[in-house]
Amino acid sequence: MPRLSEVDRHRALGLLQAGLPISEVSLCMNVNRTTIFRLRQRLHETDTVSDRPRSGRPRCTTQRQDRNLVRNHVNNRFLSASLRQISGRNNQRISANTVRRRLSTSGLRARRPYIGPILTQRHRHQRTLWAQEHAAWDRIQRRSVVFSDESRFCIDHADGCVRVWRRSGERYQADCVRELDRWGGASLMMWGAISYNDRIGPVFFHNRRAINAQTYVQDVLQAHMVPYTAMHGNIVFQQDNARAHTAKYTQQFLEQSNVQVLPWPALSPDLNPIEHLWDYLQRRLDFQDHQPQNAEDLEHSL
Repeated sequence: MPRLSEVDRHRALGLLQAGLPISEVSLCMNVNRTTIFRLRQRLHETDTVSDRPRSGRPRCTTQRQDRNLVRNHVNNRFLSASLRQISGRNNQRISANTVRRRLSTSGLRARRPYIGPILTQRHRHQRTLWAQEHAAWDRIQRRSVVFSDESRFCIDHADGCVRVWRRSGERYQADCVRELDRWGGASLMMWGAISYNDRIGPVFFHNRRAINAQTYVQDVLQAHMVPYTAMHGNIVFQQDNARAHTAKYTQQFLEQSNVQVLPWPALSPDLNPIEHLWDYLQRRLDFQDHQPQNAEDLEHSL
């Protein structure tokens, strides 16, 4: 039978006070007559119809153990909840769900960690100096920067965002399996650059897994950046620390061509805004109706 709500309890008491017998009130409220009898008895004993406080299941850990549990996971953020560092009351075993509930109460949630490079103290110091040096740049200085980068686009791209609607036990069903080439299938390397109100490129590199300094100078700098610099004058060229960019041959060419280069720290953070452009292009490729089948289709789609 249904449990009486707070409103229904007062309604049942009103019917009793109106002179109706317990049996008729129970039929009207669709509950057992014992429920109405105990409701009236509770009112006489406690002057209320609310539920009495229940102790509930006793906690298996003390407050001190809870603090110790939280402290261990704060000191070691990658500590698994399934590892029992402490025992509960009377040395009883603590489940992983109990550990997660204690951590959740203190505001700790299990989330995917940010994947970052291995940084030494020198790297961190150089990052800080670079940020402090360029934090005071005004709007004109920021707009003079041309951001460049290379990105590889593959036909089969698995970013972990695709989901499949399936029932339990259908994981290996043919229409629930997304087949991908382990090596990404056909791919295409593309270079591009953007500024505040302009773009340069794109430049496609066919049949190349890596770009050397000679190719970078000939196909990118000499063909695009040097003419762009001569046309627009005072600009600052940004490039990362890839081998083709930091090669002596490339550095000498940039110096001889009077191209001002923005210093970029080693293992630099992802501060290049062109990274958002690569992400946008990849998402457009993933959601277009006709997926590219070869490198030519991929270049046309980009």
